[in-house]
Amino acid sequence: MSNPTTAEQLIEVLRQAGVKRIYGVIGDSLNPIVDAVRRAEGIEWILVRNEEAGAFAAAAEAHLTGQLAVCAGSCGPGNTHLIQGLYDAQRSGVPVLALASHIPSTQIGTGFFQETHPERLFVECSHYCELVSQPSQMPRLARVAIQHAVGRGGVAVLVLPGDVLHRESEHPTGENVPLTEKGAVVPPNRQIRELAERLNAANTVTLFCGAGVEGAHVEVMALAAKLHSPVGHSLRGKEWIQYNNRFDVGMSGLLGYGACYDATHQADLLLLLGTDFPYDAFLPQARTVQVDHDATRFGRRTPLDLAVHGDVGATLRAVLPLVEQKSDNGFLERMLREHLKALEHVVEAYSHNIEHHLPIHPEYVARMLDEVAADDAVFTVDTGMCNVWAARYITPTGKRRVIGSFLHGSMANALPHAIGAQLAYPGRQVISMSGDGGLGMLFGELLTVAFHDIPVKIVTFNNSALGMIKLEMMVDGFPSYQTDFAPVDYAAIAKAAGIFSVRVEQPVDVRAALTEAFKHRGPALVDVVTDPNALSMPPHITGEQVKGFALAASKTVLTGGVGQMLELARTNLRNFPVIRALTPA
Repeated sequence: MSNPTTAEQLIEVLRQAGVKRIYGVIGDSLNPIVDAVRRAEGIEWILVRNEEAGAFAAAAEAHLTGQLAVCAGSCGPGNTHLIQGLYDAQRSGVPVLALASHIPSTQIGTGFFQETHPERLFVECSHYCELVSQPSQMPRLARVAIQHAVGRGGVAVLVLPGDVLHRESEHPTGENVPLTEKGAVVPPNRQIRELAERLNAANTVTLFCGAGVEGAHVEVMALAAKLHSPVGHSLRGKEWIQYNNRFDVGMSGLLGYGACYDATHQADLLLLLGTDFPYDAFLPQARTVQVDHDATRFGRRTPLDLAVHGDVGATLRAVLPLVEQKSDNGFLERMLREHLKALEHVVEAYSHNIEHHLPIHPEYVARMLDEVAADDAVFTVDTGMCNVWAARYITPTGKRRVIGSFLHGSMANALPHAIGAQLAYPGRQVISMSGDGGLGMLFGELLTVAFHDIPVKIVTFNNSALGMIKLEMMVDGFPSYQTDFAPVDYAAIAKAAGIFSVRVEQPVDVRAALTEAFKHRGPALVDVVTDPNALSMPPHITGEQVKGFALAASKTVLTGGVGQMLELARTNLRNFPVIRALTPA
């Protein structure tokens, strides 16, 4: 009996690692892999229309499950299409393995048809990128690549010439299960003691939380209660910390809202918890302590008084017994009042006479979406103004997830992210918040959704414009140019592709359309015609930005709003005496 081919051996290694699907577009150099998948049990090929979408889909699956996900691209252009989604996965720190097939090994270096150098191409967007030049390197290199993706959190790439995949394997496949659960990083005792000393010495402390607070909600709330600390968050930290948070003061950054900016700047001490927040202009650049499991992040956004190397949960569990209960809660009360005032001011912009405003306010759509969506829904969010509406209007529940290209900032991510999310969790509601610019960029994935009957719900914010780019131009003092599109009926296109669709042009129809689409058993698209002038400004802008905006947009509507978070702010302030009463003596 002959040995399995190198391709068959690779697929068996992936099955052992728990991989259930490979996203990609078939091509001749990938044929051995595709055929091995066809004959294997427990793993399937998900045909997409563009390899970029396959990489995004894999990234979303890995993001939600924490497990290895796989995408593939054939030689030349098939590889290069992968790169956008792989950059997204690498920067998001999610485990993705890319199978980049290559031209025949004997032709490498000859300028052969479709020749590229994928072993060079993917180096910057991966932790591991190696060429498999002969069968004897397998299955070892496959397992090394998997462990890099899982162990370091990010992308690994195997470059695989088609002729090598055809050849018979030389070593037994064996069995091996990759490490999938990492240990906690616990800070040294000296760092814990110094952290406690600084927290006790400061009269006022603000906590600013990023994605690293995942799993540490209880510990963060306990620390905030002891310190009477306002708690703000970054965009990536929102889903992990804002729910059941009586200390919430909103979000900082370009998409921010509420009192977070003032809370971080006015406190005696700012404690950064699990965040590599990139916008240094929104940080006070002084009086700051940072807790992070990745020591390479310390001090690259702001000077630090102290760096504490550890997971947020482990660090706070160690320091909490050493933290003294503060008695003065005046700073927290003042920030909660400021937060409420800020939200009440901006909500008026979209709540007044909304049933008659045309085109429809996108904030109103997001608010209705938030109310209609399931408590455990997964939202995938296009880069651009959809990021703003998700950040300000989607209410975390502790069970909802929000995924976007929040670090790489690629357009067109929402729909392919939704594909991966839905296939990973077929019984869960998955909603793609798609801008018309992003949807148009990878429009072919509507055909993927229809072909596989993937029951994602696509809500298109159809403003016939690149809204975020328009805003950026205007803030810089430039009148918007080439940011507007001709109107498109996306519902009609989706219907032609075999997808249930509804077009909404009146605000009174928004809730009913969303409800109807979400009840549909298969894929559905709600095409909402929204106001292109509904732009949003961060909570703190410079004088130069104000001047530039005034030059370019004296008649532009600036709107904000934060949906149910307004009620959260009201509740927090109403319950302030309760906070005081619940605080240990």
